[in-house]
Amino acid sequence: MYKKTYRLSSKTGTNKQKYQVVKELRRKYALKDLLEISGLPRSVYYYYEHHKETDKYHDIKILISEIFEASNRTYGYRRIKLALQNFYQIKIAYKTVVKLMKELHIVCKVRKKRYRYISQISNKITPNLLKRDFKKDDPNIAWVTDVSEFRFNRKRLYLSVIQDLYNGEVKGYQISRSQNQDLILRTLKKAINSNEDLSKLLIHSDQGILYQSPKYRNYLKKSSFVQSMSAKGNAYDNAVVESFFGTLKCETIYLQKVKSLADLIRTIDEYIYWYNHERIKLTLGGYSPIQYRLMNQ
Repeated sequence: MYKKTYRLSSKTGTNKQKYQVVKELRRKYALKDLLEISGLPRSVYYYYEHHKETDKYHDIKILISEIFEASNRTYGYRRIKLALQNFYQIKIAYKTVVKLMKELHIVCKVRKKRYRYISQISNKITPNLLKRDFKKDDPNIAWVTDVSEFRFNRKRLYLSVIQDLYNGEVKGYQISRSQNQDLILRTLKKAINSNEDLSKLLIHSDQGILYQSPKYRNYLKKSSFVQSMSAKGNAYDNAVVESFFGTLKCETIYLQKVKSLADLIRTIDEYIYWYNHERIKLTLGGYSPIQYRLMNQ
């Protein structure tokens, strides 16, 4: 209050500065008294009142805030720029988005992913037919699969997913308290759509014991799917799905306080739906996996 009063009565302040202070204090004090203290002519006050500067980015700022909040505060300037461009047909420079985000005090809060040492050991069980060729030009040419562990109050959940390398879409997933054959087989069955052509499908995994089991391998063989496996202990051979798990954890459970196992399951369900249908992927030109697939059918 004292600072505002000083600024109001200061002889060095500009009329515009005095107008701003008068405007801030008008709810508490009479306009007549404020104008008298400031020495600001009534005509000048009303000039500024009726000629307020318009912010040409006002509507865009609202959209930026909405996009940022919808992403659970995980989008940086690149994804926000692409969202404005692809879904609102707004052409805007990256540097302008950065500037507006600073004005809005928007800061992406995603934690850095955790990395681990990778050993180089050859695969003697099933050959690595994928050979880190993670870019596919058509759907259902190569799927990657893995299981990740989530912990809550000494309890564990296991998430099994299958992704299509064409667009990164999660084709199927299952959550279980147990990491067993039933989990990965249910995931595979969930991913299979009878309306899709899977005649050329290769399914790649690590050398986990579940993927080596006769039951799983026989199911792949019966379905005419080709099996491929990473070298032992080499997560780079299955980097896409490893990256997905890291992104999921960084954008959800590392940022949120999970209250229960049910809350954790709900968070995972909601995230995977959002990831498939809405989350912008820079490698897909700013579209989500399903949007990209539908656009290119």
